[in-house]
Amino acid sequence: MATVEQVKNVTRRMSEEKATMLAREAVELSRAGYKDEASRRLRAAAALGPENIDVQSAFLAIHNEESRSPLLDLCRKYALYHDAKSGREAIKYLRSDEAPNAANSALECIQLLLESVSTTLDVSQDAIIAELSNRSVIVRRYLARELKASTTEFFDNLYDRGDDAANCLRSIVLDQSLWEDESSRLHVEDELFLLFLAKLMESGHDHDGRALKGIALLLIADTQRLHTFVDEDGFDALLCSLDYRLPPEVRGQATLVLSKLLEVSEATGQQYFAKFVTDHVAKAKGDDLILAFSAAAQFFPLASAVTAQLFLTEGFLPSVLPLLERNKTTTHVHGTFLALLNATCIDAGCRQAIAQHCSPWLSHKVSNGIDKQPSMAATVLAKLRTSGTKPSGQDQRAANTANDDDVSELVDLFTKTLSLEEGRNVSDSIEGLAYTSLKPEVKEKLANDRAFLKHLLQALEDNSAVPEIVVGALSIVFNLTHYPPNLSEEQKKISQLKAYANASKPGDSSPLEDEDHIRNRCTALVDANLMPTLVKINRTKSNSTSQLTDQILLSLSRNPKDRGKLAQQGAVKLLIQHAQKALQKQQAAAKALTASTDGPTPPSPSPSSSVPATDASHALARLLISLNPAHVFTTSTPHITDAVPALVSLLHNASANASPLAASSDNQSQDRLPTFESLLALTNLASHPSGQAAEIIVRLAFPQIEDLLLHDHYHLRRAAVELLCNLCVCDVGAGKFGDGSARAKGRLRVLLALGDVDDIPTRQAAGGALAVLSEREAVAKGILAARGGSGRNADASEKEEAWGVQRVLGLIADEEDQGVVVRGLVVLGNLCEADGGLDIVKGQNAAEVVKAALKKTRDEQVLEVGVQVLKRLMGAT
Repeated sequence: MATVEQVKNVTRRMSEEKATMLAREAVELSRAGYKDEASRRLRAAAALGPENIDVQSAFLAIHNEESRSPLLDLCRKYALYHDAKSGREAIKYLRSDEAPNAANSALECIQLLLESVSTTLDVSQDAIIAELSNRSVIVRRYLARELKASTTEFFDNLYDRGDDAANCLRSIVLDQSLWEDESSRLHVEDELFLLFLAKLMESGHDHDGRALKGIALLLIADTQRLHTFVDEDGFDALLCSLDYRLPPEVRGQATLVLSKLLEVSEATGQQYFAKFVTDHVAKAKGDDLILAFSAAAQFFPLASAVTAQLFLTEGFLPSVLPLLERNKTTTHVHGTFLALLNATCIDAGCRQAIAQHCSPWLSHKVSNGIDKQPSMAATVLAKLRTSGTKPSGQDQRAANTANDDDVSELVDLFTKTLSLEEGRNVSDSIEGLAYTSLKPEVKEKLANDRAFLKHLLQALEDNSAVPEIVVGALSIVFNLTHYPPNLSEEQKKISQLKAYANASKPGDSSPLEDEDHIRNRCTALVDANLMPTLVKINRTKSNSTSQLTDQILLSLSRNPKDRGKLAQQGAVKLLIQHAQKALQKQQAAAKALTASTDGPTPPSPSPSSSVPATDASHALARLLISLNPAHVFTTSTPHITDAVPALVSLLHNASANASPLAASSDNQSQDRLPTFESLLALTNLASHPSGQAAEIIVRLAFPQIEDLLLHDHYHLRRAAVELLCNLCVCDVGAGKFGDGSARAKGRLRVLLALGDVDDIPTRQAAGGALAVLSEREAVAKGILAARGGSGRNADASEKEEAWGVQRVLGLIADEEDQGVVVRGLVVLGNLCEADGGLDIVKGQNAAEVVKAALKKTRDEQVLEVGVQVLKRLMGAT
């Protein structure tokens, strides 16, 4: 029978063993991230065996674990226990500000993931691997070592984990800093490219586009060397990826790869393509026809010559139509053939062949097609009819050609489809309308259809992420709102000669394309609330969307009555953003050009001399011509000074010697109007009471404004002087005339001379500027000291040393406008107040000039100011 001591020993030993077991479990749980449970078990172990060496070691181990990165805990729970929540938390941690703290555990984390079978983990593994690779050079070096050690095995391990993980392979192999020597890197790059290509070929269709992305990215980086690995089988696999049944992004990747291949192996690639199409058409089966038509349609923009040659092969179209009839139950066959016809319409020869052989079939599809076939067929017919393409020969006589140019029934179909359908059918309808809306009668019909405008704008907003729909819808709006350029008589004659040279009959423009009709169409779109839609779709960074939007707003802003509503709905803010982007691109290009130029660094061009006029800046100028700046620029809008650089950019190409507004050159005639309207807008901004706009205008554009003061066209000269008048109110602007320098004296002489030109508004503006400036002592002395020759109203015996005063007296003697007279009187009064000015003025018989002016006028303001000046003059006698 056991003694009490023996029982105690057994109990003690069992407690020790239990404590050891609990301590070890606590350590494992802590490493897996379950800290609460680990703590509970460790406390239980300590209660059983406080002196147990394993318990003490567990305390130390858990303490060390707690000092490690929480990312490692999350990755352990995710990789070992398949805890999906931990995976999501790991991604969030890696994308947070705490991520740098995990640098020491990044390698262990990725090893945990890659040692786990990919199928046992969810999609989070893809993002975790990518984030670890992007953030840790140690991880990237590890991946490079593994790729070099076993390329195929490691490729298979990462490829199945997701797009981002597979993309890591490409970025690793292209990062030369991770490789000890270039030959090893190139070898792995070759192997990797072949593995991506094999993945594409083994699946037949790369439905997720993963292999195509790898092929594309590697091929772009090393086209000359890697394209040699693509043989006919590889090319066929790429062409199969153009199948219209595949997602658009997959077809897009395949198109990118094929375009790169054609750059370096054009003849071989075209040979492979021609064989692919002819072989599949010859098989005459549904799937083969879909592959052939899909490849030809998508391939046409890449190699239009070879594709058109196949399309125009004698007997091709007549032989295809029976195949379509044989496969009439396979909708994809007919759909892809319609897509092919649509793509080939960019070629005149193909359009003629389509009209010759397919017109009846297309008309039948418009009336009897299913799904998206009617809208696709109508789009092809619209392209034929808007281009004037008709059947020739016997087929023309046999066909019903009475309505070959009539697109009204097609427009009805498009508008009906647009209001009822979604997705691809909307795209087809919008493409068809983009072509038919080139016709004036269609423009008028669409612009006056409020329901259509509502559906169009709704489709535009609903599909703002679909480029083809956005560009197509904006093209319709552009067609409806576009003003044709104003042509001089010489330009009209040149257009007629071009028409005769092209064997086309020059015709008069449609009465629906006159100023009134276009303005009414623009107003209809403004009233349909187009502007809020434009603001929404321009949240994406698309150059084509921005350019079309700017062109549309340039037309909409032409009507002063619509400018207020456009500004209220966000047009000013949007145009400033677009103009700023254009300026930034121009400045970046200028810096790049300067950096790449050998020899001495050229002087940096000023913004106004280097930035081309843009539609955004021009449209902004039109909006700001007549709107009150205080109402346009509020606390919730851009600052008033943000608009100035965009407007100044329009002044760059107008010089004192440039041709006038009605110049014969297209570029010249187009360049003058933006400059003129920019001057008007800047004049309006310079009137803002804060004076901030005026100051920034002077700093950015004063040299250009000076040049325009001497322009040979009176509109530009007048606008420049009016702007200068407003700029003289601010200290920076006035300082340009009163700092005592030779330049200041020269500017003052120019301003005095402008008070003597034939144009009354110019004289008024010059007189106004002098009236403001002469309040400053330094400027008044400059006028008194100005010397010169004779002017428009100067007496032949005029004394040269009193030329400035004589120019002022010339303002007072103006017989055409009392506004000029009163400005001259104000200037004269200011001169009398200057030190020594009264004697100089008096010596020029100023009192007699003033008396003569007062006798001729009944203007109360002239009389009031004139009497005060005369009293000053007479009182000094």
